[in-house]
Amino acid sequence: MELKQIEHIGIATPSLEEAIPYYENVLGLKCYNIEVVEDQKVKTAFFMIGEVKLELLEPTCEESTIAKFIEKNGGRGGVHHIAFKTADVAACLADATEKGVRLIDAAPRKGAEGLNIAFLHPKSTMGVLTEICENPKEK
Repeated sequence: MELKQIEHIGIATPSLEEAIPYYENVLGLKCYNIEVVEDQKVKTAFFMIGEVKLELLEPTCEESTIAKFIEKNGGRGGVHHIAFKTADVAACLADATEKGVRLIDAAPRKGAEGLNIAFLHPKSTMGVLTEICENPKEK
């Protein structure tokens, strides 16, 4: 598996409206993109710090996996996943499968910011939900 860098860290939050001011006014970061990802049932907000993004994730409905994560976390948000950048998500999935890693996504799908993404199951990744991302514009 050829990973290039940490692409982003996903942080679940019950409210972007409440979370964004903390990241902007306290940490001094600038939110550069807010978008809804319908099929994942989330609204996202992105910040850059160095070459790594922070992705805040707010559920758009109670059936969202982010809503379930927040509920299990006592109604609070928290670190949800870490995402790694690669040039080829499909090749990483094939490599992970060959090594016995349990997949959440058997094939890449579209994520926020137009990235191709796939998740590895935390039961195979030392308890850390792991996302693999590729930017099709960089191919």
